[in-house]
Amino acid sequence: MVIFDHTLRRAGSSKPGKTEKGAGSIKEPVQSTHNDYTLTSGPQRVRELLPAAEAEERLKHHYAEINVWRPISGPVQEWPLAVCDARTMVQKDFVPTYRLYPDRTGEIYTITYNPDHRWYYFPLMEQSEVILLKGFDSLDDGRARFTGHTSFKDPTSPPNAAPRESIEVRALLFFASEK
Repeated sequence: MVIFDHTLRRAGSSKPGKTEKGAGSIKEPVQSTHNDYTLTSGPQRVRELLPAAEAEERLKHHYAEINVWRPISGPVQEWPLAVCDARTMVQKDFVPTYRLYPDRTGEIYTITYNPDHRWYYFPLMEQSEVILLKGFDSLDDGRARFTGHTSFKDPTSPPNAAPRESIEVRALLFFASEK
């Protein structure tokens, strides 16, 4: 396993902050439906994070990218996380979209509307609860490879709800099995 990134989020805040890597920022909850990796950017991320020879060897085997998402404070009363049931999604629902960063160009999937999608959310999540989001799976054997997700303005949130604060940690998982 390689833990390679984390993001802090707080509703109503885009102020400078500190992360383990030094100067960073606290970001707003994402309000667009998306998946963090594509068929192209999943393997590319492995190549960016590992030495070339190790990356190419790891890419021959089963690997996945997982986000671990949890509240920093709770319960989450506004901008909860919602995920789409992967069984209700088809590949044409995923549109590759470039993300420009200071040091690299990434690619995510933007999720298009499909009336067959079934969305679930987790109201009032506490600090002790986590959601695992599969951002990429190298196996193409019928299992879920991606997790469409977003935050949303919950109309049942109380008007004086504390701002959502969350952290997501990204990890690459490598398995011994062949592709």
